[in-house]
Amino acid sequence: MAIGKRFKKASEGLNPETYYSLADAVKLVKSKATAKFDETIEVSLNLNIDPKKSEQNLRGTVMLPSGTGKTLRIAVFAKGPRAEEAKAAGADIVGAEDLAEKVQAGQIDFDRAIATPDMMGIVGRLGKVLGPRGLMPNPKLGTVTPNVTEAVKAAKGGQVEYRTEKAGIIHAGVGKASFTEDAIAANVKAFVSAISRQRPTGIKGAYIKRVSLSSTMGPGVKLELTSLA
Repeated sequence: MAIGKRFKKASEGLNPETYYSLADAVKLVKSKATAKFDETIEVSLNLNIDPKKSEQNLRGTVMLPSGTGKTLRIAVFAKGPRAEEAKAAGADIVGAEDLAEKVQAGQIDFDRAIATPDMMGIVGRLGKVLGPRGLMPNPKLGTVTPNVTEAVKAAKGGQVEYRTEKAGIIHAGVGKASFTEDAIAANVKAFVSAISRQRPTGIKGAYIKRVSLSSTMGPGVKLELTSLA
């Protein structure tokens, strides 16, 4: 009930049919983020795609210039020199067969997993455990790579993952309510720009149908697409 009252109050003064400029939308969303914790600011894109078609089922990563405001725990499956590189780059957990055994036993104390190509024979057997959690290393996401230093630093430095959901929707956290308006706006532009560049061939008409911005507990605000250029 408390959440319902808060949401109703946050929605006061907002016209759900109005499209706001990016600057105005960010200001509104920040002002409506009144929870007792630092709410995540999320951007949601409704795309003119069919996720059932493999070439239109988009998935990847975007580096946000202002960071995410969230500290990720990174696990790296690697051996020898690559394992040492991962530790030096700031990975929180590094291991090989021993790490795989812990994961298999349900000890998953990390937010993202990275693996060197030679470890995929071992990591591949963890698909049923890591897959449903969205933690399975994937070459398309840059999380299966021999360059573990770059991958760890990217994950720690503001990289967000995205994947197409039902009805062609992609969303991601692009900062915190405590961020400055300029920092949030820069992240939103970077994310939307990255998705724009992923436009599949063969799409007829408008590719991005609608973009909205919201906070964890707040209402969504529609954005004028022209303000995102």
